[in-house]
Amino acid sequence: MARGKNGKVELVILSGKGGTGKTTFTASLAALLSEIVIVDCDVDASNLFLLLNPKNVDVNEFYSGQKPVINSDLCSKCLTCQDVCNFDAIYPESGKVDDIACEGCGVCAWFCPEGAIDLKENHCGRWYVSKTSYGPMVHADLFPGEENSGKLVYKIKETARDIAQSENFDLILIDGPPGTACPVISTLSGATHAVLVAEPTLSGFSDMKRTLELCMHFKIKTSCLINKADISPQISDEIEKYALDNGITFLGHLPFEEKVTLAMENCTPFVKAFPNSPLSLAIKEVVTKMREWIT
Repeated sequence: MARGKNGKVELVILSGKGGTGKTTFTASLAALLSEIVIVDCDVDASNLFLLLNPKNVDVNEFYSGQKPVINSDLCSKCLTCQDVCNFDAIYPESGKVDDIACEGCGVCAWFCPEGAIDLKENHCGRWYVSKTSYGPMVHADLFPGEENSGKLVYKIKETARDIAQSENFDLILIDGPPGTACPVISTLSGATHAVLVAEPTLSGFSDMKRTLELCMHFKIKTSCLINKADISPQISDEIEKYALDNGITFLGHLPFEEKVTLAMENCTPFVKAFPNSPLSLAIKEVVTKMREWIT
């Protein structure tokens, strides 16, 4: 079994695009496994908690970067800061800063002749350590418009590793963000295994290829499955062939299931809400293959 530097298996569930069913699959996977630490690395739009119903044990503030604060007592309202700001984010006459528009570059403070602008540490999100019925969970929320999601991903992954070490759990299950940008790269850092949840559409197939290239670049042991496979059997066959031609383990097909939304409404992993449905049975078969693949 491939293990990370900390002796743990870090299994990342990825998709090239949003809406493939990655988080739905991850929630069911968490419900079927044991002695795991669960991590939701999709910090820009975290939603795994909706299905696992965690109870927060520890709430932590996340700070990253800096934002300007105008000292009205020192400000002469010369408008120099407004003139040099390329983002139209600072308004000295009212003493306000547009936090969404501001990039935190600090040029306003640099050019202020009165020294009336201070750069303060930017409060841009929160991260949580929680308990679920399936194991401890670490997740986070990045405030709207904020950046540095890669740094927040790193923080919650390190916390999950510490929990796995202290609890003596061998597996860290990670629900990754969609796409191939910075948060995904941060999620894959230190990972040992990746499962790609593909969607049988042209865009889904294309984005899966890009994600696979990223996993191969980092030399991560990768497998693939197709969700909603029956909506396009032709593209599903093409995805399976592509995976096998590239030496990627193919875990199976999952059928389209309308009841998935009912499980979401009840905040329950699908395999728990409808254990005997064709989708649940297919997920269980995939998990059996996955166990063999991981070992």
